[in-house]
Amino acid sequence: MTTAAVSQHTISNAGRAASTAPLADKTTNNRTIYWITTGIVCSVMVFSAVNFNLSNPLGPMKGAFAHLGFPNYFKIELTVAKILGVLALLIPSIPRKIRDFAYAGFAITLVSASIAHFSSGDSAMFIVDPLIFLVVLGVSYLYSNRKIEKVDCR
Repeated sequence: MTTAAVSQHTISNAGRAASTAPLADKTTNNRTIYWITTGIVCSVMVFSAVNFNLSNPLGPMKGAFAHLGFPNYFKIELTVAKILGVLALLIPSIPRKIRDFAYAGFAITLVSASIAHFSSGDSAMFIVDPLIFLVVLGVSYLYSNRKIEKVDCR
């Protein structure tokens, strides 16, 4: 190989690496945002599902179901739904349609929680808190649907 050919080969490889680097960074950022937001949502769902089933719940959840007017058996239904939803979001091999149902279910749960607290006359903190997690859920959903382009790393 001539010196000119080696120089051209080096320049073209350097150009390829430089052009794929921003794409690789974007892909990494997208995945990072997805997993952080999904982790936050799943952590909140698991915490609440476990906490309101404890005999002595942490924080203001003691007597919350009775206060909000929900029957006691609703705890069981909500616990099962939340655990299944968390599994649907965390297991990569779950089909997209099932994952979308989990997102929809969590969105309904969070909006319903906010409405229930508002209807019970609770303070603004209890009304806004589920809506904050609804925004985090929305970010997770948006980033789960982003097409991650394959990077040619030759």
